[in-house]
Amino acid sequence: MRSISLIFRSVVKPFIFISALSLGVQGFAQEVPALQAEESATADAAPAEAAAAPSKGDPSAGAAIFKQKCTSCHAIGRAVVGPALKGMSERHDEAWLIKWIRNSQALVASGDPMAVKVFEEYNKVVMTPFPELTDDDIINVIAYVQAEGDKPAAPAGGAATGAEGAAGGDSGEVSNFMLGGLILVVLITLLVILVLNRVIKTLDRVILQKKGLAVEEDGVVSDRETAYEKIRRLSKNKKLVFFTILLVMILLGSWGWKAMWNTGVHQGYQPEQPIKYSHQLHAGTLKIDCQYCHTGAYKSKNATIPSLNVCMNCHNYVQATDKYNGEISPEIMKIYKALDYNPDTKEYGPNQKPIQWVRIHNLPDFAYFNHSQHVSVAGIECQQCHGPIQTMEEVYQYSPLTMKWCINCHREHDVNTEGNGYYDKVVEVHDLLKQGKKVTPAVLGGLECGKCHY
Repeated sequence: MRSISLIFRSVVKPFIFISALSLGVQGFAQEVPALQAEESATADAAPAEAAAAPSKGDPSAGAAIFKQKCTSCHAIGRAVVGPALKGMSERHDEAWLIKWIRNSQALVASGDPMAVKVFEEYNKVVMTPFPELTDDDIINVIAYVQAEGDKPAAPAGGAATGAEGAAGGDSGEVSNFMLGGLILVVLITLLVILVLNRVIKTLDRVILQKKGLAVEEDGVVSDRETAYEKIRRLSKNKKLVFFTILLVMILLGSWGWKAMWNTGVHQGYQPEQPIKYSHQLHAGTLKIDCQYCHTGAYKSKNATIPSLNVCMNCHNYVQATDKYNGEISPEIMKIYKALDYNPDTKEYGPNQKPIQWVRIHNLPDFAYFNHSQHVSVAGIECQQCHGPIQTMEEVYQYSPLTMKWCINCHREHDVNTEGNGYYDKVVEVHDLLKQGKKVTPAVLGGLECGKCHY
């Protein structure tokens, strides 16, 4: 009994130190992103020039332009591809914003220090120029952003909850919480063992003193004891062995939990494709609309992979010979080879075969996702899920595509029913219910042929 307290005194202290260090590192890792975000927000809030007067534009007119041209890269209160736009009128004056929105790269090329700073701060992602917008159009957009930014924050339990959930989903908060809880359990166990050993030690002293026996001093261990003998002596301590096994099980359980938590999550997956198709060139530089190639996005469940005939609409003529010393680009030649196409005679042969593209975004079979519901009805831009696709030389999975990620998105976004035919019937039924009128299946569209005959 007396040796137990001696052994644990030499073993428990390192365990306590290591556990405390682990908690400190974990806490620091969670605080760093918050501090970085706070510093970034403070830097953004510092006005480069004097704050401009409130814009006199028309927010309603600016809303239409913003939703048509800006929502793919920007949001009012959060960063998407570009920065959050809330408070931009306080950070920059109206004249600078007009120049930046119309052609940001021209402003950067002119050496404007603020333009260069913003461009470099956001990884030199090129903002789409809008030369077709007039000064009044841009002022209307600024007025809309200012009006939306001045609105009070959503009450607790509403949109704020969704935002917090989104942040938690990105940082893996659940796994860190579980790991912290396990470490806390280990510390409590150590504390209990220390208290029990103190009690045992005290009782041993009292018993020995009552019997008139000498009490051995703590920490008396033979200097000649070898490492093997020390390990053998420690291995005979059943409590120490039990605690060591328990600690190993907790560590392995934590590692296994985190591994299982990320099972099926393929964020960052970037397979090698049979043709090195550049979205940066086609969607970014050439500004080809996503739905020109992915024609099913607005009308069907799947966005669809474009057929090679769509590629040939351009590459029947465009062959990039200027970059290959007069020779046709080897990637374009892969298209010709698959179609058995002769670029000299412009004729197709009989030995055609499809390109075997490697799928990147792959949801489980039990998860149903409809592109048309999100693209046509909700008006979601491709970048909302696929990230800055117009900057990707080779496409990779940008978002985690987990259930939590989808749920947080559904909690954050508003449903716009105005002018949206999909929701006309729903709004009409809600109005009837508020008036206390009878609602039948016929009112809900139950007389449509497709309800039964499909």
